[in-house]
Amino acid sequence: MKQLRLILWSAAALAAVALAGLLYFTAGDPQATAIGGPFRLKDQNGQIVDTVALKGKPYAIFFGFTHCPEICPTTMVDMAALMARLGPEAKDFKIYFVSVDPERDTPEVLRGYLASFEPHVVGLTGTPDEIAKVAKEFRVYYRKVPLDGGDYTMDHSAFVYLMGKDGGFRSVIGYQEKPDRALEKLKTLIDKG
Repeated sequence: MKQLRLILWSAAALAAVALAGLLYFTAGDPQATAIGGPFRLKDQNGQIVDTVALKGKPYAIFFGFTHCPEICPTTMVDMAALMARLGPEAKDFKIYFVSVDPERDTPEVLRGYLASFEPHVVGLTGTPDEIAKVAKEFRVYYRKVPLDGGDYTMDHSAFVYLMGKDGGFRSVIGYQEKPDRALEKLKTLIDKG
């Protein structure tokens, strides 16, 4: 378990450095920092969620998986705490949880997993190709890591991406970012889109 935790923390740190470098070295060039793009995935109730329908509404998007031992549940708990602090201000705000493990994360599995967290969270899944396309649009790192005994886990980026009303990238909330700072980012996103 310690080895798995070390692998997951290392992957999260590597992803954080990669995104920070990307944003630093491409500052001022909107095309170079284009994060996000169109997607069409199935939610935990079997309904299609399409970015066309999201236009005009800011949202957050996180890439994870339901068998995640630490990063994903911690992020969902942190986001639930932020939504509670926002109160009525966040009534129409959505957080999309895109599974990077579509082999195991069916709509039914996502529904059961997300029921323990925040009602603002919508689980999304699709085919492996659909997930790969969305992950590429958001510059998300993920890969399957085999474990002893034939099981596997997933390495993945640990950011919550904040997207504006126009569908454009605004900012990220890092893994376990200071709550006051994360709250300010969400308020700005909701107020200004």
